[in-house]
Amino acid sequence: MSTASNSGLFGWPQIVRLGLIQACLGAVVVVTTSTLNRIMVVELALPALLPGFLVAWHYAVQMVRPRMGFGADKGRRSTPWMMGGMLVLGLGGVMAAAATVWMAAEPLYGALLAWFSFSLIGLGVSACGTSLLTLMAKRVPDERRAPAATTVWLMMIVGFAVTAGVVGKLIDPYSPQVLLQVSVGLSVVTAIITALCLWGLETPMDAAAEQLYSDKLTKARLQKQNFKEAFQEVWAEPAARTFTVFVFMSMLAYSAQDLILEPFAGAVHGFTPGQTTQLSGWHHTGVLIGMLAVAGAGSRWVAGRLGSVQAWMVGGCLVSALATVGLVSSALSAVWPLKANVVFLGVANGAFSIAAIATMMRLAGEGKGGSGKGREGTRMGLWGAAQAAAFGLGGLLGTAASDLAHALLGEQGTAYAAVFGMQALMFAVSAAVAVRLRGGPVQRQPLLFDGPVLLKGGSSS
Repeated sequence: MSTASNSGLFGWPQIVRLGLIQACLGAVVVVTTSTLNRIMVVELALPALLPGFLVAWHYAVQMVRPRMGFGADKGRRSTPWMMGGMLVLGLGGVMAAAATVWMAAEPLYGALLAWFSFSLIGLGVSACGTSLLTLMAKRVPDERRAPAATTVWLMMIVGFAVTAGVVGKLIDPYSPQVLLQVSVGLSVVTAIITALCLWGLETPMDAAAEQLYSDKLTKARLQKQNFKEAFQEVWAEPAARTFTVFVFMSMLAYSAQDLILEPFAGAVHGFTPGQTTQLSGWHHTGVLIGMLAVAGAGSRWVAGRLGSVQAWMVGGCLVSALATVGLVSSALSAVWPLKANVVFLGVANGAFSIAAIATMMRLAGEGKGGSGKGREGTRMGLWGAAQAAAFGLGGLLGTAASDLAHALLGEQGTAYAAVFGMQALMFAVSAAVAVRLRGGPVQRQPLLFDGPVLLKGGSSS
């Protein structure tokens, strides 16, 4: 532990601090994308298309992630981008709550303010989230990457759950004043926690670690490059392009099910609203199990006998395709064990997601000839933008495909079966793309946590 800390590399205390920041990020986002969504539709009786557009817009804004990552690369420090991003995110969250309240009296002006607020939310998530992943890619040792990714993402999920529960109690009974007070309080608390976690976190590397950047000619060239040149250089890397396609396809398939799983359970299997909510909870439980499985598979006690991170990424996509085929069967047969199928799908989703994140952290530092130091942020930004685009399109395509299938096929079970079949195909294509990443010597090594042998991402927020 001390060796990692003294070298400028991160041990578990630093990783947990990053996890707390990720939890804070998720806490603000879950209120703006869930709680405000419900208030607009139920309390204000506004069209559901409005919050749907706002959530999709905040994903669209995240196309700036590569530029944010490039900024962190140029400055060689991620801390200012993370703190600045959290402040912008908090401001956007408060303004979004104010816009929601304003919509009750002035729907048009309130909607315009909400559009600007969700733009800030997208910018804040891009700056903080991209820089956090970049810092992990630079400072987390190889042997800790998969468990570090699992830890950070689990803390974000905990942030979702705790915030949803606490905020739900604080704003009940609902009033505009209470909503504003809770939003301001949440933004202030998350900003303070982030500042405390960042205090002294990004310490200078020692000589051995700094040797990674010791090529003065390379350093000078990187510093002189503008964003367009840096992006073109990263995009010219076959591994970066292939992984971008994988992130987009897998996250598109992953997110397409989000908005149709509960309606499907209600329409075809007769689940009540409470039962469909519980079904989503079972899926998230499966995701958690899958994440923990990937981390456990790399423990020194297992010693890599359960395969590499690469194998878990490919296998997770293939099993996700198989589980989605199971949903096709559940759409055609009322006796199919839907709950067990959804848990099975969640386990596969969680496994390939964490394996993809660990792969992302490794690939971020690998460029042409295996030397990609100095462009970690740009690569992370590229893959973050691909994930955001997939999540923005996934819900839209999933619901649109469902509506189209209903119009063409008529019968609900057949229509949902067609949509799930499309998702299964996307998961299978994702697995085929992931196989193409298995070329290098690093990928073929077993997944271990006690040596330099180790070595991706959904649902946003």
